[in-house]
Amino acid sequence: MVTPILAQMSGSFHAGLLAAADAAEALPKAGGITGSIQVGLAGLGSAIGVGLVGMKASEAVGRNPGAFGKIITLAVLGMALSEAIVFYALFLGGH
Repeated sequence: MVTPILAQMSGSFHAGLLAAADAAEALPKAGGITGSIQVGLAGLGSAIGVGLVGMKASEAVGRNPGAFGKIITLAVLGMALSEAIVFYALFLGGH
């Protein structure tokens, strides 16, 4: 009765070793993904930043329509600076 339990334990241990070996083989292959993740996160942050700038600019124009010219100028400048982060990630993060 003890033998099947030990067999199950040794089988699960063996499966764990195989999974660890598969992970060790996949690790060098995953090393090339880091640049893509970096650019993806920069793009996500940039998209959130552009969305927030646009949201706040439309709120500001709604409160003070006479300041539309100044608000749109600052909003476009803020969006451009936010989008520049993606280009930094592309050019500096690439291999």
